[in-house]
Amino acid sequence: MTDALKRLSDEGVAIWLDDLSRKRITSGNLAELIDQSHVVGVTTNPSIFQKAISSGDGYEQQLADLAARKVTVDEAIRMITTADVRDAADILRPVFDRTDGQDGRVSIEVDPRLAHETTATIAEAKQLAWLVDRPNTLIKIPATKAGLPAITEVIGKGISVNVTLIFSLERYRAVMDAYLSGLEKAKAAGLDLSLIHSVASFFVSRVDSEIDKRLDAIGTDEAKALKGKAALANARLAYEAYEEVFSSDRWNALERLGANKQRPLWASTGVKDPAYKDTLYVVDLVAPNTVNTMPEATLEATADHGQVAGDTVRGTYAQARAELDAVAKLGISYDDVVQLLEDEGVEKFEASWNDLLKSTEAELARLAPTEA
Repeated sequence: MTDALKRLSDEGVAIWLDDLSRKRITSGNLAELIDQSHVVGVTTNPSIFQKAISSGDGYEQQLADLAARKVTVDEAIRMITTADVRDAADILRPVFDRTDGQDGRVSIEVDPRLAHETTATIAEAKQLAWLVDRPNTLIKIPATKAGLPAITEVIGKGISVNVTLIFSLERYRAVMDAYLSGLEKAKAAGLDLSLIHSVASFFVSRVDSEIDKRLDAIGTDEAKALKGKAALANARLAYEAYEEVFSSDRWNALERLGANKQRPLWASTGVKDPAYKDTLYVVDLVAPNTVNTMPEATLEATADHGQVAGDTVRGTYAQARAELDAVAKLGISYDDVVQLLEDEGVEKFEASWNDLLKSTEAELARLAPTEA
């Protein structure tokens, strides 16, 4: 079952699970995935926590204790989510130690309501790092315009970061610049650069969902022939940008001081269109020093029938550019698409967070002790 996953790992792709819940932790499922399915990291987001906590499975006692303490709903959510991340980090600690800190990591996101507030994002990132208190944590900061200076400041303080919600090539280059600027600040502060890690989460499937919808609206044979190509092309050109930045003189100077490359992480790799093979955004994005964070269904599909045929990214850049150019020639604006996706991404996470606030508030009220 795991031959394809092992091959993927051997090709330099770190397999991370895009899901976390208390039941997954306490049942031994996470440990089993690490042991049997080559999983070496975990990512979370507000939607994942909303689904996990709203299920109620495993959270009852902590919610009752928090209700008895009369904590605010915001504090309750942070206590619950950081407890899950801390426990998952402990389970992954042997992987972290074995890989010298590159893998074995768990990501937790800053409050999505702060996505357009730089100072608040920095403060939240510092607080989350302190609350979880595990060296193998990554703090997720969105790649909004306000998020970019926050990334630099947080990296500059020696806190490892997962930059999330990257859709555009231009913004991805800005993210890499923010990371290098953060390393330079850390160096100036006398910090050990070898202890700072980062991944850049470049979102994949949502690009096809939006562009395919616009191609369908055009409806010509030429438009239909381009369906399912834009997301891979976009991601492959992101890897080209990664290769360029992390071979520059600026990077080389930092690498000599022990700095770690910011790995590209392929996010949103579950296929949304059933017409596409369910392993599309895994087997067609194989490249060294990358991460693929998969929902469990995608992980299982890859294990079952994924055809891993070596590097499927390098050497594709000219074709990728031609495919994006062809989409543009049909009148579909790349800049419009990626901005829309960023805005929707922030809105979706904020909506999930608000749903989580409401459901947790209701549970706290239900479990609040009645005074005699």
